[in-house]
Amino acid sequence: MKKHLSITFEKTEDPTGYLFSLAKSMHSVTSHSAFAEYADDIVASSGFAFRMWVSPDLCPSATSIWDFASQKPWVENGGLSCAYVQRLWGEDAVEEERRLAALEIIKTNIDNGIGAVSWDVSGCEWGVITGYDDETAMLSTLKIDGSTGEVPYDRLGRLDLPILSVLCVTGPSGKTKEQIASDTVRLAASHLRGEEWCDNAKGLAAYGALIDIVENKITEDSWNLEYFLGTYAALKLYAVKFLEKYGYESLAAQYRIVYENWMQAFRAKITGSTADKTVREKIAVCLKQARAAETEALAVMERTR
Repeated sequence: MKKHLSITFEKTEDPTGYLFSLAKSMHSVTSHSAFAEYADDIVASSGFAFRMWVSPDLCPSATSIWDFASQKPWVENGGLSCAYVQRLWGEDAVEEERRLAALEIIKTNIDNGIGAVSWDVSGCEWGVITGYDDETAMLSTLKIDGSTGEVPYDRLGRLDLPILSVLCVTGPSGKTKEQIASDTVRLAASHLRGEEWCDNAKGLAAYGALIDIVENKITEDSWNLEYFLGTYAALKLYAVKFLEKYGYESLAAQYRIVYENWMQAFRAKITGSTADKTVREKIAVCLKQARAAETEALAVMERTR
């Protein structure tokens, strides 16, 4: 059997070009489905609009070091059911079993008109699986840069960074809008307090780690810093969208400040060079202002519970 879906990133707003690949992929498959009204929500209701992780060396992989198995409950937090299969390090004994299970949910989802989100189809980033062909045993993919490709069935989970993580959003679960809103604020607060697992600085503590790098450790132009600024700036936009949509006026106002300061920091980086001290100072000031606003936002979340 052969089936292919027409999915692009054209419906996904990405003001920096660095929107986190998992969030961008989830948005794209949802926006091209029968439940497209959840597309903007899913970036925030899954918690990713509020998440920050920063490693000491600004390795881009830090944005993907967290408990992958949390994807299912995080997505379902926003009122969407999903199927999920993973195989991580040290699980070689179940590699074939998990790969076949992943192929099954991918095909079922595509047959139902919904793409699948998969790790590593974009080169150590998430992307979208848009189709399958049983005759050639090939999966069609949409990479995070918008290009298309193919992955052999037997290479799924065995690419550049050989772990398996396949997420299939299957449809609304019936959770009420009120529950989605309150649970999303609770999930956001949990991350900002540092309660979600990660080996690197996380939540509000990520600000201190990033500011210290900008002020004291960068002495030359840094694409890695651009990646971090662009990733989190783009995610903050979806926090604003969600909070405005669900009537959290005070939180939305704080996150508008957060978003604008991350965007100013990002623009300072792409229009200048972090080899320039004045550029670094501008970025640090913007990050400190964003931290103050997001710290206040957490206080509002605590009062909202």
